[in-house]
Amino acid sequence: MELGRIQELVMVSRVDFGIYLSDSDNSTEKVLLPAKQVPEGVRMGEKVEVFLYRDSKDRLIATTNKPLVTLGEVARLKVLEVSRIGAFLDWGLEKDLLLPFKEMTSGVETGDEVLVALYTDKSSRLCATMKVYPYLVKGYECNRGDWVEGTVYEISENFGAFVAIDDKYSALIPKREMTSKLKVNGKYRLRVTNIKEDGKIDLSLHEPSYIQMSIDADRVMKTIEANGYLDFTDKASPELIRDRMDMSKNEFKRAVGNLLKMGRIQILDDRIVPKKD
Repeated sequence: MELGRIQELVMVSRVDFGIYLSDSDNSTEKVLLPAKQVPEGVRMGEKVEVFLYRDSKDRLIATTNKPLVTLGEVARLKVLEVSRIGAFLDWGLEKDLLLPFKEMTSGVETGDEVLVALYTDKSSRLCATMKVYPYLVKGYECNRGDWVEGTVYEISENFGAFVAIDDKYSALIPKREMTSKLKVNGKYRLRVTNIKEDGKIDLSLHEPSYIQMSIDADRVMKTIEANGYLDFTDKASPELIRDRMDMSKNEFKRAVGNLLKMGRIQILDDRIVPKKD
């Protein structure tokens, strides 16, 4: 009998409050399926498909309800409540699933949908974790330039944003491609920029540079026109540029260079202004 998995077990006895199931007729290990869960007409020796988890008293118990995630799988679950020990998630069963604080990669709030995997803790209880990397798979079939949908599940200052393509396949938005708009549990449309020999995939939020440069130039020009000027130049810090324009410094410099080449702007010591006719 496997905790956290859907399996077929045999009915070995009946009591007033349900039936007991086991993995074979002669096994000494058995688990209760409560009366309200017992399929109509089931008989001794017949198999019943159930999911095994632990009740509020940590007793092994069976249910015929199907959970939204099973052991080792990844799924998006809704946060029902945040308490002093973590967040409780709706996974389709009577007892809510605990997401401990130590297993979070960012803060969560009631009503959020979070990408989690199901695992067993040191006390053999089923819990959720937002650290889903070990549960994702490599080998997503794609080509460079393809656009995919992915969920950001963790952000690293050193490496970038870790992504689950289709909530299943492992990928990365490298640090150089990061923007301030990225949030943990956010879903984004992403472009495949590199597929490594080991199956690892790099992603970008942007179009190819020759297309993105034009898009970025338009954004910069609209900001300048809306305010009459931009109160910093391409010599500003990467952090300021990212915060104000949601671009990397290189992207901003390419956009400004493009506008300068077209004769649409003038760069002063501390600002950028529209070029007068």
